Amino acid sequence: MFNLLSPFMTFEFVSQHALLLAVIVSAYFIRGVTGFGSGLIAVPLLAFSYPLQMVVPLILAMDFIASFLLGSASAKQADWTEIKRLLPFGAIGAAFGVFALIRFPSVVVLLAMGIFVMYFGMRNVLGIQPQGHVSALWALPAGLIGSTAGALFGTSGPPYIIYLTHRLQDKTAIRATFSWLFVIDGGLRLTLFAVTGLLLARETQIAIAAALLPMMAGLYLGNKVHLNISKETMLKFVGAILVASGGSLIGKAII
Repeated sequence: MFNLLSPFMTFEFVSQHALLLAVIVSAYFIRGVTGFGSGLIAVPLLAFSYPLQMVVPLILAMDFIASFLLGSASAKQADWTEIKRLLPFGAIGAAFGVFALIRFPSVVVLLAMGIFVMYFGMRNVLGIQPQGHVSALWALPAGLIGSTAGALFGTSGPPYIIYLTHRLQDKTAIRATFSWLFVIDGGLRLTLFAVTGLLLARETQIAIAAALLPMMAGLYLGNKVHLNISKETMLKFVGAILVASGGSLIGKAII
């Protein structure tokens, strides 16, 4: 897939993998603006040209770094009680998700991911936002589903975000809590990917190295426009992209 003997970021490499680099910049631009959504954007789009066994570890590694960068600036605002509540269930979900990624047929995974992505995309397009306060018992399904989806689809954001926005009122606290939750939860998944060999594949490591600068550029640009775009407008824009990419994945799985 990759010419392992060529230095990355040469003209040949960039032209051959322009899609990967463009998707990374776009996905982390969205992450810089909204605080989440990079995996929901990047994984479905990259899954058309690259195997999920490479795409998911790549985006997980990028999300881990991005979460650390975003979370380090607001560690004091993070709600560590919620993080501790979610982590045990997240660990169980991560183990199941890694197992499913290795064992399940790719058609099943693509179909499930397409439905998963379209559902949350339509929520954004229709402006359906969480309302009210929920019991801490909802940490169980949020942790299980979030981490399973993170290991299987490369994104744990929607279940965690829905739970946290029902539990926390402050937007900065939600963003900081989600970022640090992902640093810890994502670190566990990265370890599982390393143990199973998914993270150690040479083409995946080269993709991670090549994606670092585009990821940081996307985050930087996203942060620059963060104050100039309303959250509602951006979420609807992201939702439209998700619906389109999810529908395409379903079509690819069926055809």
